[in-house]
Parts: sequence; C-alpha cells; structure tokens
Amino acid sequence: MNERQNFTSSPNSAVTVIGLGPMGRAMTRTLLTAGHPVTVWNRTAGRADGLVTDGATLAATPVEAVEASDLVILSLTDYAAMYDILDGATGSLAGRTLGNMSSDTPDRTREAAAWAAGHGAAFLTGGVMVPAPMVGTAAAHVYYSGPGEVLESRLAALTPLGTPKYLGEDPGLAQLMYQAQLAVFLTTLSALMHATAMLGSAGVKAGEALPELLSSADSIGAILRAGEEHPGAALDAGEHPGDLSTITMMGATADHIVETSRSLGLDPALPLAVRAHYRRAIEDGHGGDNWTRVIDGIREPR
Repeated sequence: MNERQNFTSSPNSAVTVIGLGPMGRAMTRTLLTAGHPVTVWNRTAGRADGLVTDGATLAATPVEAVEASDLVILSLTDYAAMYDILDGATGSLAGRTLGNMSSDTPDRTREAAAWAAGHGAAFLTGGVMVPAPMVGTAAAHVYYSGPGEVLESRLAALTPLGTPKYLGEDPGLAQLMYQAQLAVFLTTLSALMHATAMLGSAGVKAGEALPELLSSADSIGAILRAGEEHPGAALDAGEHPGDLSTITMMGATADHIVETSRSLGLDPALPLAVRAHYRRAIEDGHGGDNWTRVIDGIREPR
C-alpha cells in the first residue's frame, strides 16, 4: 500500500462524487454539510447547478474530477458506466480510493475491484440502504466490503452518509447484501401492488387498501421474531419444525391466491412464482415441514 493509500481522511478532507442522480446529489449535499470540499462530475453537467450553488466544484472532465480528491465516490446506474467514465482517467487512479455505491452483480463488483487494483487504486464496495432523502440521517446505514484498513482510513468522509456496516474483505459481499435487501424490497413492492389490484377489483380504493396492507407488511418482522427467538438459527441448523405452520397449509393458501388472481383477470406471475416454491417442497416430501423449507428449492432449482 503506497503513501496515499495510508492517508487517513481528516474531518474536512476533499471528496469527489461522480454521478449526480438523486443519490449522488444527496451524498454531495451531505458531504458539503459535514464540511468536506466536494468536486462533482456528471455526463449532464446541468445536474450540478444546484450543488455548485451549495458550494460544490464542478469538474470539466472525469480526469479533473478524479485528480481533485483521494476519495472518489461513484453513484452510477451500473458498473459498465464506471468503465465508460473512468477509462480515460486510469492514469490518475493510482493511490486513490474508489468507493463505488452503484448497483450491479457481485461478480461484476469483484471484477471492478481487480480492475481498480490493476490501476493502483483501492476499491470499496458500498450499498446505501436508504432512499436519497434519508442519506445522512440517523436512519441511514451503508454496507461496505473491501480492504478493512482502507475503509478505516476513509471513515471521516464516509460516516456522514450513514452508519458504516463492514461485511468483510470480499468486494462482492456488500453488493450481495445490497441485492439481497432489494430482493426483499422489490418483491414486497410488487406484492403490495398485486394486493392493491385485488382489492381494487371490488371497488376498494388504493387510499383505503394501502394503509391496511402496509400495516400487514410492517407486522411481518414481528411475526417471524415471535415464532423464533433467533431468526435464522433453525435454518442454519437445517431444522424446519412445522408446529406453527406447514408447507401444505401455506401451499393451499398460495393456490387460493393464484385462483383468485386469475378469476379477477390479474397477472398471476407473482403468485405463480410463490406457489411454485410450495409445490416443489410438497413434491419433495416436505409438506409437514415449516414454510422455511422452500429454501431448498431456491438453493437447488431444477
């Protein structure tokens, strides 16, 4: 590790933010509020106008943006965008830290970390687990993976964005956690819209349906914790006790949701996917086990 990578960021160390969508703009404003000089760059330069008014410096090129700071935060659509933007700035990457907060696959994240290392840069993967308006609030937290000493050296600049949660050296870990969290989030959003459409078929307005449905969604965590003192412990032990619910019982409910959705003329794709998990478990002889048994079919699809 060279001298620049051993550098520990001070409370007012310079930071560059590349990518000025809602998340990039939120991170920039949070860093400015925390006292960090911030240089920004975006393909559409006009997105920086309000940030420049707030005190950020607009770089004319990616090279200028990279060279302005030892810590370069990327907030882009995917990792392909990182290569598109930084391929012309690779000569300026040595000794700097790239903190990539963009979404992509764990494998592409590992490839990007190797690419960065090949140009002499340290690489941190970040997963911001709140929407843009909540960046920098007490509710914000960010998962990180990559070299622990690099994260430690950048905490002064990264902590204002949200509480750092370090997962380990593997660059793909934070990306995997981010994708896992979004799997829960996006599936829940689709489920909420499917349920709203079901109720809407009977004339129930979304303004009436969603408060009830959101209350149900909010209760899921409490229900699962009540059923198991340490959620996940039984799964880790390979245990699926069916004393509270069974695959057969839950599968019957899944059947009914599919039938109801079809009778209402709704797209059955989501309930069909859920039902498939239960049918697979029943076919495998696990009808008397807890609903958690569906994980077998997810882990080993046919």
